[in-house]
Formats: sequence, structure tokens, C-alpha cells
Amino acid sequence: MLTKTQKTNQALMARRRAAIPRGVGQSHEVFIARGENAEIWDVEGKRYIDFAGGIAVLNTGHCRPEIVEAVKAQIDNFTHTCFQVLAYESYVELAERINALAPGNFAKKTLFLTTGAEAVENAIKIARSYTKRSAVIAFTSGYHGRTLLTLGLTGKVAPYKLGFGPFPSEIFHAQFPNALHGVSVDDSIASVESIFKNDVEASRVAAIIVEPVQGEGGFNVAPTEFLQRLRALCDQHGILLIADEIQTGAGRTGTWFAMEQSGVAPDMITMAKSMAGGYPISGVVGRAEVMDAPAAGGLGGTYAGSPMACAAALAVLDVFEKDNLLTRSKALGEHLMSRLKAMAGKDKRIAEVRGLGAMVAIELCKGGDVHQPDADLAKALAAEATQRGLILLTCGTYGNVVRILVPLTASDAIVDEGLAIIEASLAAIA
Repeated sequence: MLTKTQKTNQALMARRRAAIPRGVGQSHEVFIARGENAEIWDVEGKRYIDFAGGIAVLNTGHCRPEIVEAVKAQIDNFTHTCFQVLAYESYVELAERINALAPGNFAKKTLFLTTGAEAVENAIKIARSYTKRSAVIAFTSGYHGRTLLTLGLTGKVAPYKLGFGPFPSEIFHAQFPNALHGVSVDDSIASVESIFKNDVEASRVAAIIVEPVQGEGGFNVAPTEFLQRLRALCDQHGILLIADEIQTGAGRTGTWFAMEQSGVAPDMITMAKSMAGGYPISGVVGRAEVMDAPAAGGLGGTYAGSPMACAAALAVLDVFEKDNLLTRSKALGEHLMSRLKAMAGKDKRIAEVRGLGAMVAIELCKGGDVHQPDADLAKALAAEATQRGLILLTCGTYGNVVRILVPLTASDAIVDEGLAIIEASLAAIA
């Protein structure tokens, strides 16, 4: 029983609406009080299983002790210098470890920043500096951030781009392959070549940016053949290939970077999200000669690669090694896919179960017709699950995809409890 002095979600939501712009959306009207691994408790004391992970930020779970201790130790020494003013070893060590993890048999260098959008912006800056070209090609349903440049790259209008134009010029969108909806790898590659014919000559394209698994776009997995042909196309025309691994990176798909599974080495990779267990840091890792293109002072930022975040990121890498989380990610993904496919076999509203590693989603449709996306069902499923104690997120171009981003450290019992809630919630909405 709540006392008069205890905070409630409803009361806090009223304060939130009065103090914060409506443009800052919120998926669930829940205020967290405490989190531990894959569980959270709200201000009213209700427990939830977390299948959202702060939008793919908590691969190592809430409040992992080793990460907490690493940050506490750093705070006792210093909290900020701006790396461009006074350097610190943790930034260098983290760059060395990321360089060693990134795919590609060539020398690499890494830049650290604060947000995913910053990482993408800087990757485009570096590509333009290196190639002396200006145009960039991205893909339909892709998501790359909320700044004006990254919104221009993003291939989804609502809600991200509404009312914010005009966007930077010389950004073009090709089709992302999607077998469920009839877009083949041939179609996708042909759409890139069509841009060369109709919009901008290949010799003016600095980079092609692609998500190996689209995040906000609906967890659409890029086929290996597509990534290989994209690499060949870039090589043919002297274009840099940028992999946006902000959501797929940090082991979510079963390898540290998803691109490893395709055998394709991008020229640059952007990363953020789970690389520091909840502390704000992002990065760009790439070919050394490409990364060195901008002049001294052309890259960086006041808070870029903060000492607390670097300490946390190093601890995350240690936890991955200690707990063998890449293997865990693969096993977790197989379990999620198996259980969700079993649900799909009984419920024709599930058009497809897809994913890579532990980055898994279901696409929902009306009456078994894959061409009729059911965003209302996805929204209702997330709401019903919340009432039953499970936090879910929707995504997709049409808002009809429900994604699972449970911490890799979650126990099998917790994962199965969450999956049972999904099944019960779908049945309740029938």
C-alpha cells in the first residue's frame, strides 16, 4: 500500500509533462527506482523484466558490479580534463583494444566521442576529408541519429524527421534488402547503381553507410551477399564503406561487431550503446590512413571519451571475456528464436521472427497478411506486457515490429519468464 509521501508513476508523469517538451517521447509511463541485471523496480515497488536494455545499452545488465567499481575508482582520481587538453591512459588503452577487435587485416585507429549521432557525424566528416568527395548514400528504413546530418541519413520520416527539414544536401537513399517484402539483394544493389545514374556520379560519393542489422528500421538483417557486393561496389568506385554498429556492436549479435559474421571489413565502424554499460561514450574505428585524414583539431569534443566512460568501457570488455558473453549471445539468440518461432507457428499475426545473435524481433501483421503491418497490435502488445511486468520496445518503418534487447547476462529463468509474458500478452489481445 502506497503512503501519501511515496512517489507514484502517475504523479511523476504529471510533473514530467509540465516540465519537459512533448518531443521527448516515452515508451512506458514508468519511473525506475532501481535496476539489477535484467530486472528493474519502479518508484511504486513493482518489478519488471527488462527486454529493452535502455535501447541496446545494457548488454552487461543494470549495475554490473565490476563496471560500477571501475567508475567509482575513476571518480576518486579525476572526472574530467578534456582529452585534447590533458590526456589519460584509459582512452589510449580502450582505443588499442577496440583496434584489435575491429575486423580487417590493416592498421586501425579509434576516435572516441559521446553519442551515437556524434560518431556517425564524425565518420562522414572523416570520409569527406579522406576522399575529397561530398555525397553519401544511406538506406531506406535506416536510422543514424537525431542531429540534422544524421536525420538526413535516416531513412524513416515519422517521428524522427517530421518538421525538422531541410536536411543537408547530397544524401541519397538506396533500398535495403528485405525478402519478406519483396526487395532482393539484386534490387538493392541495382538501386545503388541507379543513384549513380540518376542522382550523383560515383566519383562524387564519399561513403556508403549501412547497418548490418537495422535497429529502428525493424531488425532487418543485411544478407552476407549484400554486404559483400556492397564492399565490391565501394572498392570499384573508390567509395568508403561505413558500418553503423551503434546498436549491433558490443557483442549483441554474437560477435563483438556484427560485420565479422559477413567476412566484410568496413573502412570505418561507428559504435556506442552497450560499449560502456550505460555510460555515455561512442566511437569511430577505421583504417589508420583514413582516420588520420582530418587535420589536428578537426576531431574531438569537450566531453568526448570521458574518463568515467573509458573506465566503464574497459570494464565491459573485461566482463565479456570473463563471462564469455559472445558465446552467451549466440546461445541466447538461438533460444529466443526457437521460442518465438513456436509462438509464430500458433499465431498467424506474427509475420516473421528474425534477428542475428541476441538481437531478435517479431514483425506483426493483420490476419496473416505480411503486406498489412499491424502497428496497433505491436503497441498493444508492449502495453499489455508492461502491465504484466515486462518492458518491451516497438520499432520498424511501420511501427509493427517488437524487438528484444534483454541483457546478455540475464538468466535463462528470467528470459523464459519474459517470453511467457509475451505469449500470454498476445493471447490476451486476441
